[in-house]
Amino acid sequence: MKFIISAALMLSLAVANSSASAQDVVELKQSQSNKVIIKLMFKNGSVTDPAGKAGLTSVTAGTLTETGTKTLTNKQIREIIYPMAASYYATVDKEVSVFTFAVHQDFLEKFYPIVKGLMLTPSFATEDFERVKSNQLNYVDQVIRASSDEDYSKLALEDLLFRGTPYQHMVDGNVAGVRSITVEDVRAHYKNYFTRNNLTIGIAGNYSPAFLAKLKADMLALPDSKPAQPKIVPANVPDGIQVEIISKKDALGSAIFTGASLSITRSSDDFAAMMVANSLLGEHRKSYGRLYDKLRNLRSMNYGDYSYIEWYEAGGNNMLPVPGVPRSANYFSLWIRPVQIAEGLKAQYAELNNIQVGHAHFALRLAIREVDELATNGMNKEDFEATRDFLRSYNKLYIQTPEKQLGFLMDARFYGRKNYIEEMDALLAKLTLDDVNRAMKKYWQVNNMFVTIVTDDSEVGPLAEALKNNTPSPMSYSNLVKEGLPKTITDEDEKIANYKLNVKAVKIVDSKDTFK
Repeated sequence: MKFIISAALMLSLAVANSSASAQDVVELKQSQSNKVIIKLMFKNGSVTDPAGKAGLTSVTAGTLTETGTKTLTNKQIREIIYPMAASYYATVDKEVSVFTFAVHQDFLEKFYPIVKGLMLTPSFATEDFERVKSNQLNYVDQVIRASSDEDYSKLALEDLLFRGTPYQHMVDGNVAGVRSITVEDVRAHYKNYFTRNNLTIGIAGNYSPAFLAKLKADMLALPDSKPAQPKIVPANVPDGIQVEIISKKDALGSAIFTGASLSITRSSDDFAAMMVANSLLGEHRKSYGRLYDKLRNLRSMNYGDYSYIEWYEAGGNNMLPVPGVPRSANYFSLWIRPVQIAEGLKAQYAELNNIQVGHAHFALRLAIREVDELATNGMNKEDFEATRDFLRSYNKLYIQTPEKQLGFLMDARFYGRKNYIEEMDALLAKLTLDDVNRAMKKYWQVNNMFVTIVTDDSEVGPLAEALKNNTPSPMSYSNLVKEGLPKTITDEDEKIANYKLNVKAVKIVDSKDTFK
């Protein structure tokens, strides 16, 4: 016992007097917790994928968590950790890759050698690499086009916003890039980019100072490369509204995403004001927003409509924002969930047999007009106070688990903040209505935007012509619905149908030609 204590003390002193003392560490000490969470965040995301190897960072991180170590196979590792209820996984975004390890405190010493082995001596077994690569290639080649038109239009929007920049390609890459990746590429990328020089260590739970010292010292054995980071540039600003329509066979509706560059991120104090504006317009998966109310509640056009002032990871699965996706380049966007196409409406309602275009044109006009009117006219005091008060409670739901608390603390460090949730709450507390109305005028505009629409091939031509010519787009209701509409709705419909969008270009793209 005497020897163990002495060794731990010597290790702590050694770390304190080495470069380990300069390591970037985020701690969340929780003495009552029975779990320990370790997060290793590398400032290395898809932006560092080499030319022709789009998706390499994702394949590398995936292989790291799906392979073995120099002493254990992946199968052996899974058998060892199963009784512990331990887990680990990797997430990759544009600028960071994060490895998360979670284990009960009682099994920490038994689990940690696996953490150390995976990070320092991964086997990169060929069969593990091939499995990861095959799954990723299937996603970029098939799944993204076939499964969710909403995710499809969202990623297509990013392709437009960041075309010609390191942000352009999907985190998972493209078909040519993933197909070209070899296990040697993965080994080299690990050595060059998953290094001790771009690492932030995060730890939460009930752990000892000696364990943290050990973790820090061990991570010094990561490769010592100093990876070059590409210059991150803002999102593109188009001349007018630029529309890209993706033609897809047998699409059931029109899935729409529209967005524009946003010059601020969480690092700015103005972000709190824009959170209020965004929430009033349409908080993710919430039914009180203006977009949701006007498109779904009042007109029954689709399932939901939402607004965003930053990237929202896996919006189809996550009801709340998740950590691990901090970004330097930002944009504002609107998600219009699929609306009906002309073919579908004509098949359901005989009275609509003569329409040429479904609801997409009207829905796009409505959504952009709402942004325009809110930014131009501002919000009233009642809406401001209700939305601000809601956010002060709602934001705390982001950090319901130690893992998410730690993740948001680490993201805060990326943005130059200490505690994003607490700091935003303080900013919201002193925010005024004038602050929000000023911020909306400053940061929101609707004249220069990108729009992506994934729709059925039958809808593409008529929709493209309507958008190019700014053709009026009266809302198409069945007779039964139309009879029950109040005059306030029909009057507003006429204004929306004739609202001028600053469309300057419309391009049609075949689905098979995307993300190649």
